[in-house]
Amino acid sequence: MNLSTDIFIPPIMPDRTKSVRLRFEFDDEENKLNADEFWDFCSQNDKLQIELTNENEITVTFPKGFAFSQKSIEILLQYRTGQIFNHLVGYALPNGLILSPSFSWIAKERFESLTEDQKEKLIYLCPDFIIELRSSEKSEDLQNKMRESIENGARIGWLIDPKETKVHIYRANGEVEILTNPKSVLGEDVLQNFELDLTEIW
Repeated sequence: MNLSTDIFIPPIMPDRTKSVRLRFEFDDEENKLNADEFWDFCSQNDKLQIELTNENEITVTFPKGFAFSQKSIEILLQYRTGQIFNHLVGYALPNGLILSPSFSWIAKERFESLTEDQKEKLIYLCPDFIIELRSSEKSEDLQNKMRESIENGARIGWLIDPKETKVHIYRANGEVEILTNPKSVLGEDVLQNFELDLTEIW
């Protein structure tokens, strides 16, 4: 069945709406959206950020506006090494989640091990490094997303929260460090010699 975004997402919603969750139920026993079905859904709704939860719910996040775009550009300009991707890339994680971080980085040798076909759709691995840049989302939702990424193999993650001028650093050993109003943050042993200047982000 081919359904457009205008059919799936109601055209009139409260202005306070940050995201929409869609739950799929099927007649077969597995009752779970598979990766190909998810990809087809994303392809038909390519202007939205879409993720798949463990509860078989699709989370649709709406465009985030000028301020978010400007902060994103600032990060991309500083972050010039390795294979970096924005929120339009989806990762199929080992536990079945499909996530699209604000930014992600994959070590060169891991990225080059993928075939061209594997690079065309969902990437079946967890990125080495992720960044979530908070916009209108609840901080708790992004914190859960960061923990899921670490549990699935991310080596380090930053949750950058311009609203509270904080950075939550998630490490592979489960440690979480929170920096308040830092001027910069380091890539540590994952991205050696990389330091993100946060003065333009705040």
